[in-house]
Amino acid sequence: MKSILKSIAVMGAVLLASCSSQQSLQEYYVDNSENPSFLSIDVPASILKMEGVDLTPTQKEAVESLRKFNLLAFKKNTDNEAEYEMEKKKVKEILKGDEFVELMKINSKYGKGVIKYLGEEDAIDEVIIYGDSNDKGFALVRVLGKNMNPAHIMQLMQAIQKSDYKGEGLGEIGAFLKG
Repeated sequence: MKSILKSIAVMGAVLLASCSSQQSLQEYYVDNSENPSFLSIDVPASILKMEGVDLTPTQKEAVESLRKFNLLAFKKNTDNEAEYEMEKKKVKEILKGDEFVELMKINSKYGKGVIKYLGEEDAIDEVIIYGDSNDKGFALVRVLGKNMNPAHIMQLMQAIQKSDYKGEGLGEIGAFLKG
């Protein structure tokens, strides 16, 4: 009987270890924030300069649900192509996790991407925007908020277009995302 219990305990420990070996998105950000191949920035939602912008009540609610943005971008060049492929694979593997709900896929002239979220349908705590380009690299944006609503994401984009925000405060990442 003792050996059966011991075997179950060992199997349980192995299962727990294998489940937790998957790197979280937060851990990925932290692990790579100092990596010279990455550009990293944390931006408060206030940087969007939405004060004084004429917003609809829904747009105002969408803006008020935001707290901050975490941006992490891998800038690809001829010296880091293998690292780019490896890092892109890691991110895609993390985003395959069951906790992420896909909102939409993106396919544009700039590259391919996906928008996913964490939380409940009517109370999203985090929106993840990932996009990659074989020429430039990839960008990963975490939009952190409280009780965000998926329907508000389009409203938020419209509100940002109404504002005077031109990418100030984003430094190198702003240039990377534009260029």
